[in-house]
Amino acid sequence: MIKAEWFYWLVGLSFLVMAAQMVTDRSNPKRFGTGAFWGLIGAGFIYSSWVVTKQAPAEPLGAAVLVMAVLAGFGFTGRGTPRTTTPEERTASAARLGNKLFVPALTIPVVAMACAIGVKHLSIGGEPVLQTGSETILGLGLGAVVALVVGMVLLREKRLSVPVQSGRTMLEAMGWAMLLPQMLATLGAIFQVSGVGGQVGKLATAVLPKDSLYVAVVVYCVGMFAFTLIMGNAFAAFPVMTAAVGWPVLIGHFHGNPAAVLALGMLAGFCGTLVTPMAANFNIVPAALLELKDQYGPIKAQLPTAGILLGCNIVIMALFAF
Repeated sequence: MIKAEWFYWLVGLSFLVMAAQMVTDRSNPKRFGTGAFWGLIGAGFIYSSWVVTKQAPAEPLGAAVLVMAVLAGFGFTGRGTPRTTTPEERTASAARLGNKLFVPALTIPVVAMACAIGVKHLSIGGEPVLQTGSETILGLGLGAVVALVVGMVLLREKRLSVPVQSGRTMLEAMGWAMLLPQMLATLGAIFQVSGVGGQVGKLATAVLPKDSLYVAVVVYCVGMFAFTLIMGNAFAAFPVMTAAVGWPVLIGHFHGNPAAVLALGMLAGFCGTLVTPMAANFNIVPAALLELKDQYGPIKAQLPTAGILLGCNIVIMALFAF
């Protein structure tokens, strides 16, 4: 059986290899801090397996997060000078390959879908090929590996060090912002445990008119949108608004379909992701990587789409989720 932990270990190993590259890159004046930051992440991916099974204490992971926060917050991380092709060489390669460049990227969702729908039903000797309950994440991991192979074949690249070097360059370019989704999702769980969702629920029920389904739908979807704007991540907003309005009001009181209500609520939150600078890895980092003159350009371009999609989610939930 292919286990999800194997891919977490693979991700951790990749971070550790890239961290070693960063430490040895003398063009980066902050190479030790940068290597330590990403090395701690890689070690965390591997060590956390034993934390989950209660074979190791969780405190070292917490200490590692604090050290990472210090390294990033006090400017101990930086980026070196990447050893890559010239702009002219990349332009010539892109012209030669054309739309074939999209093949590796499209390979990932194709393999992930195949695993989630088809491979999940396969078994050998009575044992499932993919770990039960982890088919989607395993499909994503297998898709990434297959896409890497496809990309190397397409580009006729035989050295594994080349994609690793490119990945290291991307890590340094994105920096700590790459970890915002995970950190903010954790923040949402902390908010839920501390009772923020319950307090928001009390305020919502005090304001909401009784037996007004449509108002409750608007409050839930707009609340997901607004909390995502504030927290930068729909996964962080989800436990708060679902505990406040989604579950007790829309599902418990109005007997909505749980899958439909919660899925559409998450989509409403994603509309907020499109228009918040807090979602730095989606909206601010791309502007920096593409060297846009307006760092808020992606947000301005996505604002109309976010508004239209939010309205569509509200209408679909009101009409089909109850």
